[in-house]
Amino acid sequence: MSLAVGLFLPACAPVRVSAYVAPKADLRAYRTYAWGAGELGQTGDPRLDNNSFFRERVQKSADGQLAFRGYQKATAGKPDMVIHIHARVAQRIDSSEIDRTNCEQGECRAYVFDEGTLLLDFVDARTNALIWRGWAERSLDGVLDNQNWMNQTIDRAVSLIFGRLPVRRL
Repeated sequence: MSLAVGLFLPACAPVRVSAYVAPKADLRAYRTYAWGAGELGQTGDPRLDNNSFFRERVQKSADGQLAFRGYQKATAGKPDMVIHIHARVAQRIDSSEIDRTNCEQGECRAYVFDEGTLLLDFVDARTNALIWRGWAERSLDGVLDNQNWMNQTIDRAVSLIFGRLPVRRL
């Protein structure tokens, strides 16, 4: 399972964020977490597939958000939940952003861009059932080629995703 977040848009680019809570899931029952093992898989872009810093940055940013919300990273024993990260890059076409300058000259073209999705899944460690999923999507234009910009984009996306996480009462 994965926690998805759209994460690679420029600072001013819009980010679409959403979340899902499983029916009857009570996030107050969960206190500890661990990160799921394994790789992200193929994201659709080799610049991300081969970037070892991507997963580390997502985890670091999410660890801070989780600690702020009262969750503890499990250091021993079985955690209450396991968090999985998934990411995907896909080429998108936005026909509403037609290059109007060239359109008058008969060369109307839609805007083509890479869109990134970051997804985070919270899975009950005991039952392996999905309890919460959050994700963000945005344009990645210029982000994947600039590590500092990617770090800022990840931090912003993770923060927005966790803004959708129900409040855990301490």
